Amino acid sequence: MTDITEVTVFGTGVLGSQIIMQAAYHGKTVTGYDISDELLAELPERWEWMRGYYRRDLPDFDEARFDAAIKSIKTTTDIAEAVADADLVIESIPEKLDLKKQVWAQIGAHAPEKTIFTTNTSTLRPSDFAADTGRPEKFLALHFANLVWRYNTGEVMVTPQTDKKYFDAVLEFAGEIGLVGVPIHKETPGYLLNSLLVPWLNAGAALYVNGVANPADIDTVWRTAANSPHGPFQ
Repeated sequence: MTDITEVTVFGTGVLGSQIIMQAAYHGKTVTGYDISDELLAELPERWEWMRGYYRRDLPDFDEARFDAAIKSIKTTTDIAEAVADADLVIESIPEKLDLKKQVWAQIGAHAPEKTIFTTNTSTLRPSDFAADTGRPEKFLALHFANLVWRYNTGEVMVTPQTDKKYFDAVLEFAGEIGLVGVPIHKETPGYLLNSLLVPWLNAGAALYVNGVANPADIDTVWRTAANSPHGPFQ
């Protein structure tokens, strides 16, 4: 069991809000940060949207536990307040390098010494903004898939400067919040999932664009021969 109990999530959009709930539903104390009260005011609607999917997708879904998770979540538009007690920060803000560098510099300036820093970036290299945190040895990636509660991979990826003890802690934390922790020992764009998925999707698209076969038949051959529930177009 890790010592990570206080979690702060930066960005409360589609994926950020899912990360907040995933951690809160699994007993962590969570603070959600965003840049305006208007954005934070959208969260109650997101919780109810998620509730329906939790009911559908989780055989052991607990309504009371979900309600308790909602009540436990704190929100703020103040960075210093957001990270004041954070054991772990998970950043899920827009995929703009300059913005990430700016926000991480502010997080690093205000977070206590104990805080571990993680980014959920999908398209940028974490090492490109690790130095802006001021603590690159405590910085790494924790990558979530959309519909976190169902597609519950937690890809934990180092940068060249990440200290192994923080990598191990984040990997264990992933399991504590209901994720299947996936260790990635060398930084690579796309992590494991997208490194496998994108070439497969592109291969299907190329077959169609080049006039080889139509999408339905491409999907059929993959489903049948690979025993897969979906083809690339599905």
